[in-house]
Amino acid sequence: MTAFTLAWKIARRELRGGLGGFGIFLACLCLGVAVIAGVGSLAAAINAGLSRDARALLGGDLELNLAQQSASRDERAFLAGQGTLSEVTRLRAMAIAESAPENGRARSLIELKAVDRAYPLYGSATLEPPQALDAALAQRDGVWGAAVARTLLDRLGLKLGDTIRIGSGRFVLRAVLAHEPDSVSGIYELGPRVMIAQDALASTGLLVPGALVAYAYRLRLPTGSDAQAVAAAAQQRFPEAGWRIRSFADAAPNLQELLDRVTVFLTLVGLTTLLVGGVGIANAVESYLAAKVDTIATLKCLGASRRLVFLVYLLQILTLAGGGILAGLVIGLLVPFAAVPFLPAALPIEAQAGFYPLPLSLAAAYGLLATLCFAAWPIGAAGETRPASLFRNAAAPERARPAALPAAVAGGAALALLALALATAPDRLVATWFIFGAAGALIVFRLTAAAMMRLAAFAGRPRRPGLRLALANLYRPGAATAAVVASLGLGIAVLVAVTLVHSDLATELSESLPQRAPSFFFIDIEQNQIAGFDKLLASLPGVSDVRQVPSLRGRIAALNGIPVEKAFVGPDARWATSSERGLTYAANLPPGSKLVAGQWWPADYHGPPLVSFAADLARGMRLKVGDSITINVLGRDVTATIANLRAIDWTSLNINFAIVLSPGTLEGAPQSFIATARTIPGNEAALERAVTDAFPNVSAIDVRDALATLGDIVAAIAAAVRITAAVTLVAGALVLAGAIAASHRRRVYDAVVLKVLGATRRQIAGSFLIEYGLVGLAAALIACVIGTLAAYFLLTQVMRVPWSFFAREVTATGLGAAALTLAAGFAGTWRALGAKAAPFLRDD
Repeated sequence: MTAFTLAWKIARRELRGGLGGFGIFLACLCLGVAVIAGVGSLAAAINAGLSRDARALLGGDLELNLAQQSASRDERAFLAGQGTLSEVTRLRAMAIAESAPENGRARSLIELKAVDRAYPLYGSATLEPPQALDAALAQRDGVWGAAVARTLLDRLGLKLGDTIRIGSGRFVLRAVLAHEPDSVSGIYELGPRVMIAQDALASTGLLVPGALVAYAYRLRLPTGSDAQAVAAAAQQRFPEAGWRIRSFADAAPNLQELLDRVTVFLTLVGLTTLLVGGVGIANAVESYLAAKVDTIATLKCLGASRRLVFLVYLLQILTLAGGGILAGLVIGLLVPFAAVPFLPAALPIEAQAGFYPLPLSLAAAYGLLATLCFAAWPIGAAGETRPASLFRNAAAPERARPAALPAAVAGGAALALLALALATAPDRLVATWFIFGAAGALIVFRLTAAAMMRLAAFAGRPRRPGLRLALANLYRPGAATAAVVASLGLGIAVLVAVTLVHSDLATELSESLPQRAPSFFFIDIEQNQIAGFDKLLASLPGVSDVRQVPSLRGRIAALNGIPVEKAFVGPDARWATSSERGLTYAANLPPGSKLVAGQWWPADYHGPPLVSFAADLARGMRLKVGDSITINVLGRDVTATIANLRAIDWTSLNINFAIVLSPGTLEGAPQSFIATARTIPGNEAALERAVTDAFPNVSAIDVRDALATLGDIVAAIAAAVRITAAVTLVAGALVLAGAIAASHRRRVYDAVVLKVLGATRRQIAGSFLIEYGLVGLAAALIACVIGTLAAYFLLTQVMRVPWSFFAREVTATGLGAAALTLAAGFAGTWRALGAKAAPFLRDD
């Protein structure tokens, strides 16, 4: 009989004794696996929906985008020859209500979308009341129609049948736009959607040289056509067109990137839950083995080797872990079915709930490796203890270090867990920081808790018996103080960090930013309007700090002569290469910028093109002063040498650009101007009305509205992160419950002995309250320090926003968690207080 077969026979016989003491073990494992499996399955369901609706989301099999210029006649003819062609034009504009109530808002920034008769090539637009899109947008009695988002009606106090002005054109509101198949392009929109006919766009007068307009040409290709081949042919036929081409396989890059980031974050939360629960796993295994000292001693006396003992109990633990993992997988499998009905309001696609083996397999692998990592060490340590000492110290076995095999299994599982997390994470840098941060925090908590136990041991013998007993319980043999502090502390630290980050951002958005930010951004000011614009604002009372700069759109085409598709671009810099970017030219260093490398060019510079580049983007693209960047502006490639790198304070909300070119490079290109202005409180509506009445093509972006929207997003994200942090805190509470369950017999024994010696239930309860109060305060204190440091790093180094410490919020979070620990710990030991002395003493 092989060692494995013998070990399995013994393990199977041991399992017949039931699962006593393993409830917490299974709960910890199930919780972590369920989070990872559920997140992975939901992400897979959303990805399946994206794949199914990819053509509708993109608007065709292929989309060719141009910024600020439309396709030429030859380019249109070429595209039309490839399949069915649809043209969509997008820009921002102002909608002015002609029949708004006197006390209502008269105008609003909108996202204008002009579509032709072929739109949509895939899917369908849903209108309320139901009607054909062409009919809703058609011209009747000399007035064009429009379909609008319901938020515009609410914002302007309008109803269907009312009329609005967009630029110099008039439009009657004929339908509410309930659904547009390619709505994924509007994830980051600043205003409500307004859809009009492509032929009606000319009536607005908004299509002027330099206006910030995006043109999209969508193709529905014949069956069997190769979208990539058509894209290559278009590039080869018109190499100077400056097209940015996407196929249906890359229909929603922004949504996909957001989904990947959310998925990796929540998966790492699940992994952290497993790490916290791993402490509970180790405690449960250690407690179980302490109850098996007689069996282990007998096996070793009968000649069982350390390897056999290790195999016996490892097989037992893995068999039990299989049940916890399976339960977690079932819960994770059901998550998409429960969540999908709530997603359509937030996503432009319908997720496909179903069975997805890959995320479930990954979750099972995480659970198995976590079990091996945390269970192998205590099993190996139990196998190393001498038989004689096992018999002599059945109540409190001596601690021993495991042999090489168990230590190798635990270490190998830890490394495999780390490798799996990094290999499956879309952003390995974030995964690395997260994992090592969580592991480092756990180590700090354990070390600090160990120091607390040592201090309790050196505290002497206080005169009050209750305090003396509480301190002794903190460092007695088998005390779970370190494990409980570490497990609860990590969850509390995350809550503290989230609270501080949210409080800082909320204060920044509601107080600090509005004080130093301009009141309005004005976009699409034509070159021949800039003098009249400046004159108008100078005549308005209460308006100050007017600043305007030229604005163009361009696409980064090459880095040091290497096409950007083949050049190195890190994850944090890909946003700058995914689409056209705003850029400008300037003689002087823009406000809100600080040179960190190189020199600024002279104000009267005339020479080869130079560029000032954002320092963070340069790091992400591995660029330095002296390197070159090629930018495609209106179909023309401009290659410029990097003269300097700038650190940009985006929180100042001044006009700033990541790309600033030297004078003499872009002055002759069609361009518009962006301007900012401040006004006294209460004068915002008058300023907006004066500018948009005088210049119908100019769009006004109210900074208050933008900050309020951003504040709502930050609050929603903070709430979601708090919920995920609570999952980690639940794992810590499970560890606490496991520690209480493991020490229940010792608690009963202590209570009985104290009662025999004359202690009252109130005195015993007081000692338990002091013990758990100290544990809770220690966990909260350490967590507040670590959470505060984490928030400081995130705010100052990652988000680059000012740091403020909110003592009240931190104190409330820490004390609330300490109170939770106290209540949970006392509730778990309440039964021990009611134990009668006589039966217990007779049994012993």
